[in-house]
Amino acid sequence: MTQRLHIAAGTLLFAAGLLGCEEAGKKPVQARVPALAPAAAPQVQAELALLPVVNPPHRYYVWLLPAVPDGKDYLIQKVQEKFASGEQNFKAGHLEAARKDFDDAVDWMLESGYDPNGDPRLSELFHRVVDTVYAYELQAFRAGDGFSEAPAVPAAIDEVAEMTFPVDPRLKERAEEAAKNFSHDLPLTVNDQVLSFLNFFQTPRGRAIVETGLRRAGRYREMISRVLREEGLPQDLIYLAQAESAFQPLALSRAGARGIWQFVAYRGQQYGLRHTWWIDERQDPEKATHAAAQHLRDLYKLYGDWYLAMAAYNCGPGNVQKGIERTGYADFWELYKRNVLPRETKNYVPIIIALTLIAKDAAHYNIQAEPEAPVPTDVVKPGRAIDLRLVAETIDVDAETLRSLNPSLLRLATPDEPSFELHLPLGTAQKFSAEIADIPADKWVSWRRHRVENGETLTSIAKKYRVTAAAIADANNLERKAALDAGEKLIIPATQPQSETKRRLVSYRVRRGDTFLGIADRFSVSADDLRKWNRLKANKVSRGMVLRIYTLGGAPETSPARARSKSKKKSAPPVAGNTAGGPVAASHN
Repeated sequence: MTQRLHIAAGTLLFAAGLLGCEEAGKKPVQARVPALAPAAAPQVQAELALLPVVNPPHRYYVWLLPAVPDGKDYLIQKVQEKFASGEQNFKAGHLEAARKDFDDAVDWMLESGYDPNGDPRLSELFHRVVDTVYAYELQAFRAGDGFSEAPAVPAAIDEVAEMTFPVDPRLKERAEEAAKNFSHDLPLTVNDQVLSFLNFFQTPRGRAIVETGLRRAGRYREMISRVLREEGLPQDLIYLAQAESAFQPLALSRAGARGIWQFVAYRGQQYGLRHTWWIDERQDPEKATHAAAQHLRDLYKLYGDWYLAMAAYNCGPGNVQKGIERTGYADFWELYKRNVLPRETKNYVPIIIALTLIAKDAAHYNIQAEPEAPVPTDVVKPGRAIDLRLVAETIDVDAETLRSLNPSLLRLATPDEPSFELHLPLGTAQKFSAEIADIPADKWVSWRRHRVENGETLTSIAKKYRVTAAAIADANNLERKAALDAGEKLIIPATQPQSETKRRLVSYRVRRGDTFLGIADRFSVSADDLRKWNRLKANKVSRGMVLRIYTLGGAPETSPARARSKSKKKSAPPVAGNTAGGPVAASHN
């Protein structure tokens, strides 16, 4: 309606101008303005006051079309529109649409013909767009790329430990026979509790859990056997790891326990397993096996009984000790009958016994699992932080292969530590050492390599990595218009912007099985902060409670800050590439 009034009023003014001053004097309109006094304030209605009216002598004009901005203003307008659309799509979860909008915003800047560094407004807008887009990309990559933590898998123990299953008496005779006739170095009690889980592991769901564990055990059996032998422990303790995680280094329980041996954060630290922004040694199979062996040995010294030691491994020695003090019995089955242990712990020992019996008599239970072969590796010490993608491009493997060989790495980058050992596919260490020397060590977290494909040019490759063709040519000692050969490897001199370090508030509803410290560990926040944010007096949470958690939208304050490399050239500066070690905003709905 308002728009119609404006147009109608404009038509009246235009018609009045055609009549001339004399007719206008006879039939004055509401917007009449003296012809020789254009500066005088026109007497118009509110609707007309918004119109850009020009009053030359003898004529009134109304501009109904918006003024066309000059080139730079138009460019800024279009970039801001694309950028705003990208932000809206990103916040709505439409990541592909957001990526396209952000790409368009950057392309407008790079392909406009204007030098972003030649105008303060363009320079400020360019760097703001690039920095913000980079931060958003890092958050989006949490869904499966770049700088996210490696996706965790559910811990096997969570799937089984709270189950109840009927007893099949037909299994008893065979289980007792196996306990007597097969060699074992842990006691193998056969009772209704054990038979219950033997029955469960015969179901399709239970059989899949057993077969997955026995299959993956082949990859680690030799190493675990060696470590248990070195620590002087029973070999059958390997089945504790099968029960806990099915030998998945990335296993994560609801209580925040991680790795093959399912260490919670504080217990892992107690046995020397470091957890930083870059690595979590609970996910290092060999280091975690040493820590688990030492912990189990300490627990056995405390109780002199392997069943109690395993129960304490699950729920903590304090809970087992309380049960012993309450009942006067230092016997797992007595504590079980008197119901003084957590339900999960009551089932924990029978599960391990059942898995041990099945593993020793797999053919009888119709379990078919071809063990995976151990994966031998080369070990190198880069000496400083390096992007795994650069390593992968250097030795011609995929980044996921490197990630699987180095499960303790939380990001697609190694820590900036001289002592860190990086595992490479067997036979690739020499190639890595020879080719990585072509790239300055201080660029290992930002520069990349690219293998040229048919039809690619310096320009098309530069656009892919958000750098200039000239920069790639200079880094590779090429002519600016040089033809590229398919299969040729190029060094890509990407740049790295500043990391975003703001915290982001998320709400987390406590679920069944969650613990206070487990939640703190999952979100990489301290217990003190978590208590303070939620005004808690103790490290306790209850199911259904909603916690306020300020996660890091960027790297923690303890992480090394990384600054943007600013180009000294007058050409458009490169846009940030996807570089390792950047911030990741945790999110949990």
